[in-house]
Amino acid sequence: RPIPKTAECIRRLMHYGQILQSHALHFYHLASPDLLFGFDGDPTKRNVTGVLAAYPDLARHGILLRKFGQEAIRITAGKRIHGTGSIPGGVNKAVTVAERDELLRALPDVLSWARSGVTLVRELYDRNRALYDDFGTVRSSLLSLVARDGTLDLYDGVLRARDADGKLIFDAVACEAYQAEIREDVRSWSYMKFPFLTSRGSDDGWYKVGPLARVQNCDAIGTPLAEAARLEFRSSFPGLVQAPLAFHWARMIELLHAAEVIEGILADPSLLGDELSASGPRSGTAIGILEAPRGTLIHHYEVGEDDLVTACNLIVSTTHNNQAMNEAIREVARRFLDGHEPTEGLLNHIEVAIRAFDPCLSCATHAVGKMPLAVEIVDASGAIVERLVRDGENLG
Repeated sequence: RPIPKTAECIRRLMHYGQILQSHALHFYHLASPDLLFGFDGDPTKRNVTGVLAAYPDLARHGILLRKFGQEAIRITAGKRIHGTGSIPGGVNKAVTVAERDELLRALPDVLSWARSGVTLVRELYDRNRALYDDFGTVRSSLLSLVARDGTLDLYDGVLRARDADGKLIFDAVACEAYQAEIREDVRSWSYMKFPFLTSRGSDDGWYKVGPLARVQNCDAIGTPLAEAARLEFRSSFPGLVQAPLAFHWARMIELLHAAEVIEGILADPSLLGDELSASGPRSGTAIGILEAPRGTLIHHYEVGEDDLVTACNLIVSTTHNNQAMNEAIREVARRFLDGHEPTEGLLNHIEVAIRAFDPCLSCATHAVGKMPLAVEIVDASGAIVERLVRDGENLG
């Protein structure tokens, strides 16, 4: 049977806390140095330490927003990282009045900082529109969950996809039926898979997921401040926005939405209930889809009577965005690197495109250890004329 109302409230609080803290980390710590100091800015200052020095209030807001999201996770999952609160059928930890009130006290500031973040990223985009609109921009379809009424829902819903012109490809597809609409291709040169929409084929069916897809794929956002921000975002562009750097604007709209959703959950008396898990017969097949911070996350398990997993298929956000990232990087290289000596600043342009998607390559490839960035420049014959590698600490 469905999980109890209290368990769903706690799970949603946990999830939207994760959305909020991850978006705060991504924008304020990882992306804002590029946007504030420029893609070619001094690399000794183009980092979170530089933001702390030049924009101390902004950096402080980012730090405290992330802290708030992490506290929501701790309260619901037991600890800030790798919590154990969510279990099959519900949760294993109740929320106390004191814990709820702890989050409530911080909410006015969180909402204010979230609104300021949306204003900042909108101003940055408007100020640099000539660059941002075309930076790594390649048209594609969009995929996300939406609520059954078409509004934005990052926790539960049905699958919806649009083509690059905004026309619906499919809608209201149950999570259990995802394999009819999404297939996965493999390439000899990558450990990652290449998902595509079945009806479009492997060449033309690749798509984007994540904040940029979600904010445009839904019919509305069900919280007032984020909906006003969404409408302003949509009115700022003539059609569907495809620019990777618009991910940051959409991401901050979602951060504001997460804060508003948390406000609503904390006001719900069901949050403080004591019925934490469902009972009933178990199923050997489990398919779950939600919207992780980076995008749509699909988990599909087959479990035997001995409780051992017999089959598993995961399509994580970075895998969904695999081809979209490749296309964005190719477009940035074509525009900025072609015919130029690859300086640190030009190499950072590639990283700016990657950071817009916020990839988790270890999740998508199960890689172990550091993941350096290697750029090879080849001539028309395919011969390597220059190679640069960033190993996490050095550029050589």
